[in-house]
Amino acid sequence: MPMLDMPLEELRSYQGSTPRPRDFDEYWSRAVEEMNRTDSNVELVPAEFKSPYADCYHLYFTGVKNARVYAKLLIPKNVQGKCPAVLNFHGYTGHSGDWFDKLPFAAAGFVVAALDCRGQGGRSEDTGGVRGNTMRGHFIRGIDGEPDNMLMRNIFLDTAQLAKIVMEMEQVDETRVGTYGVSQGGGLSLACAALEPRISRSAVMYPFLSDYKRVWDMDLAKDAYEELRTHFRFFDPLHTRENEIFEKLGYIDIQNLVPRIKGEVLMAITLMDNICPPSTQFAVFNKINSKKEAVIFPDYGHETLPGQNDRSFRFLMELKK
Repeated sequence: MPMLDMPLEELRSYQGSTPRPRDFDEYWSRAVEEMNRTDSNVELVPAEFKSPYADCYHLYFTGVKNARVYAKLLIPKNVQGKCPAVLNFHGYTGHSGDWFDKLPFAAAGFVVAALDCRGQGGRSEDTGGVRGNTMRGHFIRGIDGEPDNMLMRNIFLDTAQLAKIVMEMEQVDETRVGTYGVSQGGGLSLACAALEPRISRSAVMYPFLSDYKRVWDMDLAKDAYEELRTHFRFFDPLHTRENEIFEKLGYIDIQNLVPRIKGEVLMAITLMDNICPPSTQFAVFNKINSKKEAVIFPDYGHETLPGQNDRSFRFLMELKK
């Protein structure tokens, strides 16, 4: 087998390199409390996109730090009783995408919500206000200040707040809500399930935002992880703060969050991925304590995986039962 990373037998037991801060649990308890105190002030605006079997809305809510956050929302028509829901999260720098690709779930009777991450390619607001580099990427945004102001922390909370909003909808059965996404979307799907333990199922592919230290040690701080190298070059060229930086990144490392997940996880892992290396994916998978399944693609990297979208759809369709 071609090998980019560790041998597969080592990957199956790898537990990650990024440190877990000692106050990690207190950090996220405090963050969730802040989210729960925030008045969401939800606004639904009918969308110009029309579908014969779903009503489409622009959904706006107020997240932590008073940012106005956007998501697409599709509510199936002619639903009898409460229905399941799925939450979709997009790839890094992107946005919630077209209405079109949400229609299969809406046609199957799911409420569908798709988030725009703050300050990326969509409509959500980034209230900013942090020191340091804002030129390349988001997971280093706020790293030179207090950890409570890190942007990715706030985006993680947005995913959980969206889940809470959807679960409180009169059409939705809160016990049958799932998440799905690819790359950053996969990482956010898992973060959402960790911070909102009522999430029943998560279908993810090669999740981003995992094991930053391992990415650095493999000299792969480029592409999606380029901002890590840029931060050192601009703000710590002698690496005098390296330990501090990686410890702060530990707060927003999904491998440290996933032990909280209660729902079932289906995860596609790619062994030739030089953007989200296999070891960073296994660091996440190995720490999930709930029911889980890994689908391993030995010859694939950060790309479309044959059959996996169908597999994920079938997995999430179990929420219909």
